[in-house]
Amino acid sequence: MLTLVTGTTGEVGRRFVPRLLKQAPPGDRVRVLVRDESRATALADLAGPTGLGVEIAVGDLRDSGTLGKALVGVDAVVNIAAAFRGVPDEEARSVNRDAALELGRAALSSGVRRFVQVSTNLVYGKGRGRSLTEDDPTVPGAEMWGAYPESKKAAEDGLLALEGDMDVRIGRLAFVYGEGDPHLAASMTWAAHWAAGRRLQMVHHADVAQGLCRLLYAPGVDGNRIYNIADDAPVTTVDLHLINGVEVPPALYELTDPDPWHGIVSTDRIRHDLGFRPVYPSLWTARDAGAL
Repeated sequence: MLTLVTGTTGEVGRRFVPRLLKQAPPGDRVRVLVRDESRATALADLAGPTGLGVEIAVGDLRDSGTLGKALVGVDAVVNIAAAFRGVPDEEARSVNRDAALELGRAALSSGVRRFVQVSTNLVYGKGRGRSLTEDDPTVPGAEMWGAYPESKKAAEDGLLALEGDMDVRIGRLAFVYGEGDPHLAASMTWAAHWAAGRRLQMVHHADVAQGLCRLLYAPGVDGNRIYNIADDAPVTTVDLHLINGVEVPPALYELTDPDPWHGIVSTDRIRHDLGFRPVYPSLWTARDAGAL
């Protein structure tokens, strides 16, 4: 099987590709799509257990001519490419929605059999007073709602609506961290103003890769096509301060969390259907293992 992966120079993609190479069955190949070939140098030097390395395709995800060449001979796609945090709304929609749908249509036309779309648990919007499940509809208007989750949800809907033989699967990631990813430190941008008891559900890069590989390789199960990928133990604002070595402002203990179940998801489906078990069930497990 030849798998095309996008977004491979970002925080998630560049950690996912080495793990995909290690887990791929003998004979499987990996191709990455990058805009700047010089940024793919580290990936080009990688090789799996059988000695097969990464193929490099150069081009822009939003260029239909590029997609046709990148998809030649491809059996599966993992679309990790995303624009978020600090980009203009139109840029987020262009990459997260428009480019994803263009890639999906091109993949379908090229005979791709499986398409794994990386999404976010923010697509749920407001909490429901319990852990969110994959069957819950979007309820916009949550504190962190905006162009990023909106465009990701639009991409999900458009890809799942494609007609043809391509099996589309959605992986909704919790807050990603680990292995030097600056997201953990960046969490203080928000946590510095959150109620002390507010919770954030997270997922380590090792478990992102595990989840996406399971979506990529597992046969179909009961028609389920959307899966939450997260750890077992959401952390609090206090935890985030402690792990980042920041003193908790006393005023945070006086605040009330307006939506205690925002972003808190159930992983029952991926555990039951695909055998997912987090390598790092909590942020503290990863800390103790030296995997932050």
